[in-house]
Amino acid sequence: MEYWDNATTVTEFVLVGLSRQPHVRTALFVLFLVMYAVAIAGNGLIVVLIAVDSHLHTPMYFFLSNLSFIDVCYVTTTVPQMLVHCFKEKPIIPLGSCFAQMSIGLFLGVAECLLLAVMAYDRFVAICSPLHYSLIMSRKVCLILAVSLWIISFLLTIVPFFGMPAARLCGHNVVNHFTCEVQAVLKLACSDTHSNGLSMLITSTFTLLFPFAFILVTYGRIGLAVLRIRSAQGRGKALSTCGSHLAVVGIFYGTALATYLKPQSKTFSDREKVVGVFYGIVTPMLNPLIYSLRNRDVKGALWRLMGRKAEV
Repeated sequence: MEYWDNATTVTEFVLVGLSRQPHVRTALFVLFLVMYAVAIAGNGLIVVLIAVDSHLHTPMYFFLSNLSFIDVCYVTTTVPQMLVHCFKEKPIIPLGSCFAQMSIGLFLGVAECLLLAVMAYDRFVAICSPLHYSLIMSRKVCLILAVSLWIISFLLTIVPFFGMPAARLCGHNVVNHFTCEVQAVLKLACSDTHSNGLSMLITSTFTLLFPFAFILVTYGRIGLAVLRIRSAQGRGKALSTCGSHLAVVGIFYGTALATYLKPQSKTFSDREKVVGVFYGIVTPMLNPLIYSLRNRDVKGALWRLMGRKAEV
């Protein structure tokens, strides 16, 4: 069954955005443009560096390139539209475009949840089984894990999304958000959306709680392994490989859990929109900064790439 009831007269949505005041919209345009540019440049650079530098052809950086690719796709799905809408008195998005934005956003969000769990497993193997790391995390295994998480993400989001009971819209088309966020749009439905909410809760449990619990258990075991390392230098080196990933996990899961695993109200608040800015724009922007600023390998690859270009 289609997600939207064909009998509805709604063919487009009006996105309220973060503010209706022109001077605030101008400031938001500049802010979002800078954040978008940083996110695209940072994540794009990481993908290029990992692709061209043989020193970064390891499992950890392979998964990091996947994370950067997801972030590039995620911000591109929403931010360009937000920038255009900053200068429109009545920001409108067609029903089909809104539907596509919701489904793609969910798909990429779930893929990032699962990828962060896979990256935690990679760090666990590297620290707890260093002698068998190359065997356990072989190229073939990494490819299987990457392909599997993309397929599972599709099965957990796109398929259930199309299979949800149709939400009937009865003329109300003003969405209190800056993008087509599923929960914000569902609040416009005049039909019973209990089954839709239940389906989303079940999906969120599999895509948020289970991976997050796996990450917590994994890092608990990593912590125990680090405590058994006698030298302070060894402990510091082990923790440094996990620090960046833990920072990304904290930011991403913190905002995502606050959005999707909380009691739902009848309206979508401005506070929820601010949280949406964090997991939709801020997190993709911070990810490359967190990994590059704390990582000697990435900075070394950048210098090598710049050296090559200088020679040419």
